[in-house]
Amino acid sequence: MVVVVSAGQSGDSPMLPVLLDHLLVPRIGPGRPRTTPDRVRGDKAYSARAHRELLRGRGITATIPEPADQIANRKRRGSTGGRPPAFDPVDYKNRNHVERSFNHGKQWRGFATRYDKLSIVYRGAAVLNAITRWLQRLRDTP
Repeated sequence: MVVVVSAGQSGDSPMLPVLLDHLLVPRIGPGRPRTTPDRVRGDKAYSARAHRELLRGRGITATIPEPADQIANRKRRGSTGGRPPAFDPVDYKNRNHVERSFNHGKQWRGFATRYDKLSIVYRGAAVLNAITRWLQRLRDTP
């Protein structure tokens, strides 16, 4: 839905606010696109307090597990540590679709090894990869 290229040495977690700013979910029928998804599924890297507050402020349900160190810190503080964030383990199992999409991209040798030096060319390869993946799902023949 959104492809953003960042610096190679930066992590993907700090890019969450940028991705949400660029997100447009088209409506079926008339009306302008939505800028808020129903749900965000992320791994433990996205469980930072800032991310959870950002998602809560936008009315987005977060399905993000809490890392063991955050659980230990919360329990160490006792009643002042607050309650654990809501987590739906059944819904979290659907996150494998995202991981499989990343693994599909690794099948393109030039894309996976980043032979392209210009970010616009690399982003074009990412978009082309996504288009071919979507077209395979949209075809009307098996």
